[in-house]
Amino acid sequence: MIATPARYWMLFPSKHPFKLSSTPPLRCNYSVLHEWRNGPINENRSWGPAGPQPSELRTPTSFGDDSTASFSSLADYAALILSTPDPLLKSRLSHLAFSRWSSYCLPVGVVCPPDHPARPARPILVPPKEIQTHKSSGLPLNAYLLHNLAHVELNAIDLAWDTVARFSPLHDLLGDEFFSDFARVADDESRHFAWCSQRLTELGFSYGDMPAHNFLWRECNKSSGDVAARLAVIPLVQEARGLDAGPRLVQKLIGFGDHKTSNIVAMIAEEEVAHVAVGVFWFTQLCQKMGRTPCDTFKDLLKGYSVELKGPFNYAARDKAGIPRDWYDGDSLIQDATKKRLSEVHDRLATIISMEQESSKLG
Repeated sequence: MIATPARYWMLFPSKHPFKLSSTPPLRCNYSVLHEWRNGPINENRSWGPAGPQPSELRTPTSFGDDSTASFSSLADYAALILSTPDPLLKSRLSHLAFSRWSSYCLPVGVVCPPDHPARPARPILVPPKEIQTHKSSGLPLNAYLLHNLAHVELNAIDLAWDTVARFSPLHDLLGDEFFSDFARVADDESRHFAWCSQRLTELGFSYGDMPAHNFLWRECNKSSGDVAARLAVIPLVQEARGLDAGPRLVQKLIGFGDHKTSNIVAMIAEEEVAHVAVGVFWFTQLCQKMGRTPCDTFKDLLKGYSVELKGPFNYAARDKAGIPRDWYDGDSLIQDATKKRLSEVHDRLATIISMEQESSKLG
């Protein structure tokens, strides 16, 4: 048994296990989350002429010489996947892990995760400022954009499994559903990576053909000792940024003439809404147990971890995921209120003018 770091307890009013409320938080779009949680295991891991379809590649049943069937917990699988450098094997093992978790009632377990996930020799990781532009990369626009997305999805697999493994000592506090949610997120991200990898191959390229950055994992490390911060930094900031970027990326690909890739990106963006909803749900739950206001806590955490929120924001997708606008864009609320007041003034003036016109006719 791994001792729980003392700083974890700063999140909770006592060291005694608590039961998370079964009542959905007021702010969370629970219908999106409920539908996602209760969906079947998604076997559509390749992209065919009509869209997602089951893959012809079998999910591995073994890793090296040791059968993964001997793994006794979800956390064991998380540690294995984080230690797996091959991206496609990492993707397939993620699906295997979630499938076994869902089918065989494995315990969550407790592990000590690696400090960093294993990575392949390519792509070379460079600082974000050194990332090549499309023109200097030598890749066509669709392959360039798809490679960037594949890198995001690979990191997202590890981010989800790191959340499972790193906070496994808090299982008694968080409950099975927390870990089940993030295992399902990891499975989704592994499917997204598989789609991106397949499409890159069809275009004549592969993941690793251009340098990538390590920004996402750096952000993950900031929150390695605080589950509330992890929820704020990853689902509510990083994944929410994906909601903002998705439609723009789709339009660029349509403009380039690659409708198949644009359809893949659109599907990924649509599925990311539930991942953000997961973050909203659990962050709100934690704040309720801490007796704190979610909006203020979210802003305080971002300030404390030097995380910046940047627009433009996809309000429709963020609203669907259940992120209150005052968490990330208070100015929009002021603008909306101003527009509403101006509209009311306009309506009153129109009514007065109409009444005066009627009065002049009678006179």
